[in-house]
Amino acid sequence: MHRLLPLLFLSLCGHGLAAESARGTKPNILFIAVDDLNDYISPLQNHPGVKTPNFERLALRSVNFANAHCAAPACHPSRVAVMTGVHPATSGIYRNLFGAHGPRWREESPVLKDAVVISQHFRNHGYRAVGAGKLFHALQWTPGDSQNDPAAWDDYRGDPLDPISQDWVRAKFESDAEAGLTPGRPLSHNLFGAAALPGTDEDTGDHKIVDWAAAQLRATHAKPLFLAVGLFRPHIPFEVPQKWFDLHPLAEVKLPLTQPDDLADAHDHGRRRWHKWVVENQQWEKFMQGYLASISYVDHQLGRLLDALDASPLKTNTIVVLWSDHGFHIGEKENWEKFALWTQTTRVPLFIHAPGVSRDGQRTIQPATLTDLYPTLCELAGLPVPAHCDGTSLAPQVKNPATPRAPLSLTSFQFGSEPIPSHAVSDSRYRFIRYGDGFEELYDHASDPREFTNRAADPALAAIKARLGRGLPQQAAPDRAPPASSPYNLRSSAAGKKKSAK
Repeated sequence: MHRLLPLLFLSLCGHGLAAESARGTKPNILFIAVDDLNDYISPLQNHPGVKTPNFERLALRSVNFANAHCAAPACHPSRVAVMTGVHPATSGIYRNLFGAHGPRWREESPVLKDAVVISQHFRNHGYRAVGAGKLFHALQWTPGDSQNDPAAWDDYRGDPLDPISQDWVRAKFESDAEAGLTPGRPLSHNLFGAAALPGTDEDTGDHKIVDWAAAQLRATHAKPLFLAVGLFRPHIPFEVPQKWFDLHPLAEVKLPLTQPDDLADAHDHGRRRWHKWVVENQQWEKFMQGYLASISYVDHQLGRLLDALDASPLKTNTIVVLWSDHGFHIGEKENWEKFALWTQTTRVPLFIHAPGVSRDGQRTIQPATLTDLYPTLCELAGLPVPAHCDGTSLAPQVKNPATPRAPLSLTSFQFGSEPIPSHAVSDSRYRFIRYGDGFEELYDHASDPREFTNRAADPALAAIKARLGRGLPQQAAPDRAPPASSPYNLRSSAAGKKKSAK
């Protein structure tokens, strides 16, 4: 008799949202994107000293996809993949492509010309779709450079094509020469740096975005709500108010575990100069402090967002999904930021809560790719899945995290010095990477979770490598470049606005 109880529970849960749909009540969607957040948070790797109580809170009320990976380890391709459901191996958008003012990705890749953005798909099926912050690629220091699609939203906070630049002040900083640092810091204007911001949380961009989102949750809506919230921290520069730095005293900061000569048997990412400058100038602990402070800051904003949901009339009928666009290196494998294919770069936080359906508080190590989100939300909300979507729904794992999953995770990237794209796949134990120059890496996460030892040439794992290799794209799309004639080019758009204003 007791063996039947879990099955009965799953049966009842599995029909929770379906029953709501049958009564004509669609679930609301709270769709949260966090920028450059890696697996340091406490529900995942739990880096020593990290303080993320609200991610723990979210993990208790959702399914934790602990083996989820981005589609590409860069902001633009990852976000286009999530928002359209089309993987870079299909679209050919593998890298950041700058200088756009509007959905230029439709012209960057012919496959994406008619792709329907997820918010638009929900609008087409009776939802009110609203958004705020960084959902498509945008940067704090590049005003107007955004590939958002304004037509995909009923409302957007501020300018959807300049969603964050006006919200963030900069910290005061002295020149590297004044600070006694050597020349050669990557990026200009201390964008690759860590410093406390003046003022309070209320003065910061993500706080303002959460204020706006909370107002949306409190409002009365005639239609079910698709609310997308894009939080910019912990993206560089690591600048948040002083209290978040105080939460991580420099003397208590722990660096990531690393191995000398870790790149001896691995692919060279081409960014060692970043790490060389950090180490020579003794900035590693300071930058780690800034990253941890930024994580704690965004954890606080997540808590405010959950508080707003819990206090709203939408609490009991809202699907919550949180994801990050890619992982992040803080010196692992002598790398900083992203733009690589190791797990540290590609593993992302992914949490899904579906009322009456999800086995909240559990985790799954079944592989997932962020392109799976589009079909997952469609299935959970009772919507059809568009034909252009590449992913496979994660609803079976939402309902029962132990459910085996056949598709491997797939992350793709184009390294500038190589002729064809590189790809990485993971199952629940192993990770296999094949680079555009033919070099291969294979890691056993059961014995080597930090990927210190490349076993691609190990005969004992030959069958494993062959099996994983069959999951690599056989005819991946070629790397795309910005179309020179596009009206969405930033300079063209600016010129057009100036002409129309005369």
